Amino acid sequence: FYSGFSIKNEHHFFDAYINPSEYTVCGFSYGAIKAFRYVKEQLALRKRVDTLQLFSPAFFSTKDEKFKKLQLLGYRKSRNIYLNEFIKSCFLPYKEKKVEHNNRDSIEELEELLYYEWTVEELQYLINNGVKIEVYLGGEDKIIDIGGAREFFLQVATVTYIKEANHFLLTN
Repeated sequence: FYSGFSIKNEHHFFDAYINPSEYTVCGFSYGAIKAFRYVKEQLALRKRVDTLQLFSPAFFSTKDEKFKKLQLLGYRKSRNIYLNEFIKSCFLPYKEKKVEHNNRDSIEELEELLYYEWTVEELQYLINNGVKIEVYLGGEDKIIDIGGAREFFLQVATVTYIKEANHFLLTN
């Protein structure tokens, strides 16, 4: 399981969705990018991967440059305030729950997260090598572009849309 930006041990939020197979790789938010890269590496090494599960995958390609620059500016100005507000937003519109910070986040990771571009061709490579891709999205997610993510991932994955769920796929 690959964690989201600046957090760790949040996999319990996704227990209802995680396939417990040793041949399944999971990632949440920024961790979805890392999980995807890991699967590509495993396939290059001719290792078996059956399923890639992406929970609220980082999807900001439809956001404008101003949005991305404001995020980076906020982080540079006060990392702690930025991260606290970011986590609060992840839980909206519901009550915030406790999460563990990994204290290893960086401006470079945030930049990668904001500017990452998913491509159909790279995801199709996984499919062509026998990997099933599952994407889980929350309809109340205040972090990523849900509509854009849904439209994009429907081209290559089974997309589960949880209407009243937030970024952590939690409902009220």
